[in-house]
Parts: sequence; structure tokens; C-alpha cells
Amino acid sequence: MTRSTAERPQMPIEDFEDLAAAAPENVRLEFVDGRVRTRDPLSVEDFEELERRAPETVRLEYVNGKLEVKAMPDGNHREIFVWLMVQCMQHRPDLALYPESGIKTEAYREGRARTDGALARRGHFEGHGEWSGSDGILMTVEITSHDRDTDQRDRIDKPVGYAAAEIPVYLLIDRDNNTIRVYSEPKDGRYQQSPSYPWGTTVELPPPVSITLDTEPLKRYAD
Repeated sequence: MTRSTAERPQMPIEDFEDLAAAAPENVRLEFVDGRVRTRDPLSVEDFEELERRAPETVRLEYVNGKLEVKAMPDGNHREIFVWLMVQCMQHRPDLALYPESGIKTEAYREGRARTDGALARRGHFEGHGEWSGSDGILMTVEITSHDRDTDQRDRIDKPVGYAAAEIPVYLLIDRDNNTIRVYSEPKDGRYQQSPSYPWGTTVELPPPVSITLDTEPLKRYAD
């Protein structure tokens, strides 16, 4: 079931006011139709400073040269993440699925994505700062939220950004149409493979992940 755009929650005005109050002097924000926008071009350095100052209730990304606000996860979103984390632990105990990971993406690592999950070897992020390079990350994970920007962000921009960063696998768990899409084989800034599977099927994640997912439990989170 797909929610209409009008039903999807917008950023609360209170969160925008807190973010605008914390913004660096040279970053001018505006609030238009429930969306946060910058009045001037935003550099990656200015974005990082804004993100450091943002209130805890606001999760920011820098995608395709634009400021993006990522929706806070709801209960089903969190349960889906736990479902995936348990399966990864069972199949690959040498790996860990790290939540809320800040990753440098896109060409020349100019993007800043806050992934729902990043699969890497245990201990991979030790000593890293807020934004990690993509080397050593085997898979990024996004679980769609019921917000108006999820189509452009998760289905269009993120595959390009992750492929350009040469992340081997991007797993998109799509709650709007109850599917899993597996992007793999990054080449020239694009994933060469992107098959989609309905929830309830067995999904083989390709090397270097090499995990078999039983997606039957996802059906309980259809909304």
C-alpha cells in the first residue's frame, strides 16, 4: 500500500526553528511547504558544520549537492532493521550491521549519506570520525520512510551516490511497495544489476556479502 504525498508527515516547524537557530552565520535556511532548503549553494564543509550543530531531532544528509532531512524512524522501520541485523549476524558473524552510519558518497566523496545501515567487518569504524570513507563497507542499507522525498532520495539519488563510491551492494527495503531491491556491480557510477523481489521470497545477496535473506517475516510490517 502506498501512502499519498499529502498524508506523509512534514518536518515540524519547531524542528526547523531549532535548526535555523543553530545554523552557521553563512548558511541561510528557509522553510517552504514543509521542506528545508538553503537560500545559497551549500558546500560540503558548510554542510558538515550545520550537521554538527543540528538538534538531535534532526537528521541531515548532503545528497546530490542539496541539503536533505531524513525522517525519524517509526516502530516498523526499527523492527525491519533488527530483522536484517539478526540475519546478517547469523550468516556472517565476522560482519556487523552498523546503524545510522555517516558515509562519504558520490563522485570524489562529495556526498554525505546517513545510511540506515552499513555492513562491514567488526571493528571497521574504530577511530573514524562522523563521516567515514566507503572503503571496507560491503553494503549500505536504506529502509524507506513515509515521507515525500523518499522516492528521489532512496530510489534515485542514493543508488547513484553509493555506486559512485564503489560500495559493492546497496540494499533498498521499500515499504511503499513491499519489495527488496538489490543493487550490485558498481561500474562507472552506476549499479549494473538491480533486481527487485516481493516480500516473502528468498533473496540472495551477492558477493562480497553472500547472505541469504528469508523475507517472509517482513510481511508483518506491511503498512
